Amino acid sequence: MKLHLVILGAGKGSRMKSNLPKVLHTLANKPLLQHVVDTSTQLNPSETHVVIGHGAEQVKSQLDGQQLSWVLQEEQLGTGHAVAQAMPGIPDDAVVLILYGDVPLTEASSLQALLAKVDDSNMGLMTINLSDPTGYGRIVRNSEGAVQCIVEEKDADPVQKQINEVNTGIMAVQAKQLKSWLPALKANNAQGEYYLTDIIAMAMKEGVGIAVEQPSHSWEVEGVNTLVQLENLERIYQRAQAHKLLLAGVRIMDTTRFDLRGELVAGNGCEIDINCIFNGRVELGNNVKIGPNCVITDCRIGDNSEILPNCVIDESSIASGAIIGPFARLRPGTQLADNTKIGNFVETKKTLVGKGSKINHLSYVGDTTLGERVNIGAGTITCNYDGVNKYQTILEDDVFVGSNTSLVAPVKAGENATIGAGSVITKDIEPNQLAVARGKQRNIDGWEKPKKD
Repeated sequence: MKLHLVILGAGKGSRMKSNLPKVLHTLANKPLLQHVVDTSTQLNPSETHVVIGHGAEQVKSQLDGQQLSWVLQEEQLGTGHAVAQAMPGIPDDAVVLILYGDVPLTEASSLQALLAKVDDSNMGLMTINLSDPTGYGRIVRNSEGAVQCIVEEKDADPVQKQINEVNTGIMAVQAKQLKSWLPALKANNAQGEYYLTDIIAMAMKEGVGIAVEQPSHSWEVEGVNTLVQLENLERIYQRAQAHKLLLAGVRIMDTTRFDLRGELVAGNGCEIDINCIFNGRVELGNNVKIGPNCVITDCRIGDNSEILPNCVIDESSIASGAIIGPFARLRPGTQLADNTKIGNFVETKKTLVGKGSKINHLSYVGDTTLGERVNIGAGTITCNYDGVNKYQTILEDDVFVGSNTSLVAPVKAGENATIGAGSVITKDIEPNQLAVARGKQRNIDGWEKPKKD
């Protein structure tokens, strides 16, 4: 079976109250449309056609480089009209699966079940039963229970509005049938649009059966028209991700205060406290503990490491047994070896920290290589930038740096060197040397403190 996907994403989304095209609003830090595209790739389609209109170039730019066929709907004249724009690029012997760029959470398994029902004598239609069907097209069945047609909310009579089974918009149809039915659509309805749903009655008239499939969860077919609906789906998605992690053995203290905006892979015995955000791909080894209020992006954290509260860790690699924080910031390029410690109010960037080394308090260490068992005193700064270029600082094994030291790069301290507190180091230090670089202290007699005017 040749499978062609048509994803409708041309709408403006005026109820979002935003200049951003609706399908580019994000859920879990990923555009709604990207969620649909990612799910569709699991179906191995021959081609995916994305129908765009409002903000077309912006949408294309956001998904640049992906294997998509872009179709422009210059005028938004309804769902039937939108699908018709894609049909010239679809062969007659294909099955067409119609999806929506603002319905982000449909599971691939539900779509596969729908596709399994499509053949020469049946098209597939996904429906859902809702306790409150307001706003949805109603599924009208005959006395034998077969689907007869779909009536949109604005065109439904009082009896039809009592129907709880509603249309999700997701359909799977033979391309040759669509090419026959779409040109026959009429816009004689309250909206003055060409409804894709009108093909149901055409199918029935030609003896084509309507094979209905329903998703496992109602949220799989919920669309986004307002920011309120988007926030609701965000929490549904996050709870679902947290539930998967709980089943995999990760202890999450409160699933309502957990955000995964990418992929999280965790070993055994991991714990995640409240208000943590994970972006990109994050890997946790065994027995990793993440304290509250941490933001972790594209990182690997090794076994038995602990991230204390309020840390920001970005594109960094942390080996086993490390202790980070609280209130630490690890910027891209930070690599920590085993049993290292980065303490409170410490910032690192493009820094390699050797086994057993410590940067405990109130320091900035950037573009630096630390050997093993190096101790960085409180208030230490690597002066790595001259306003134009960046330079390296190298501290070899067992170097001790006193508090309030400025290391003016490029500079190197050899093994077992010691740097006195309050020093400004501008020259290399040989192994085992003590470096002290302070201005001479003067004690002035008769000094009078300033008085308040």
